[in-house]
Amino acid sequence: MLADRDIARVRARLLSSPQPMPDAEDLVADIILPDAFDGPPVPAAVLIALVRRGDDFSVLYTERSAGLRRHSGQVAFPGGRIDPEDPDAAYAALREANEEVALDPADADVLGYMPYFFTGTNYFITPVVAVVEPRAPFVANPGEVEDVFEVPLERLIDPKSYGVFRVMHLGRERRGWQIDHEGHRIWGITAELTRRFCDQVILGEAPV
Repeated sequence: MLADRDIARVRARLLSSPQPMPDAEDLVADIILPDAFDGPPVPAAVLIALVRRGDDFSVLYTERSAGLRRHSGQVAFPGGRIDPEDPDAAYAALREANEEVALDPADADVLGYMPYFFTGTNYFITPVVAVVEPRAPFVANPGEVEDVFEVPLERLIDPKSYGVFRVMHLGRERRGWQIDHEGHRIWGITAELTRRFCDQVILGEAPV
C-alpha cells in the first residue's frame, strides 16, 4: 500500500521533464530489427497509470486489438505517437489513454517521467507516470483495444511474480521479463518498463 508520503517519494525519483531526444547515431535500441530504421526516430509516449482503488493501487494495461497491423494482441501501456500538435509527452500519453480506454485526463495527476526507452522498431518512448483516480469505468475502444485490465501494484513489486520470456532473434536467444496475470501475458518492452518502474521508481533501487 502506498501512502501520500510514498507518492511524494515516487515523484522525487522521477524526472520533472521528459528527456530530450539525442542525435540518432547516439541512440542504442533494445533490439535491432531488419528495415526498422528507414527514417528518423519516432517520438512516442506511454502512460504508466497508478490507479488508486481505495487504499490500494494497481497499474493499468491494455490488450491491443487483434486487427491492428503492429503488435496485435500484445499487452501494452496506453500510449502512442506524439503528434506534432501535442504540447508534450504527458499530453500525448493522456490523449492516447482517453482514446483507447476513455481515461479522463482530468482524473490524472502526472508525477513525472522515466528515462526514455528506444525500441528496435525505431520508437523513442517517454514513459509518463501518473496517479489516476477514475470517476468512471475504463472502456476499451474496440478499434484499438481488445481489453483493458489492471494488475495490483503489490503483485508487480514482488520479484516472484516475474518469469523469463525467451525468443529467438536472428539465430540468437533473447531473454526478458514476463508476467502472467489472469490470462494476460505481459512481456517485451511493457514487461521491461514495468520492472524498471517497480524497482527504480516504487522501490527506489539503483538501476543495474
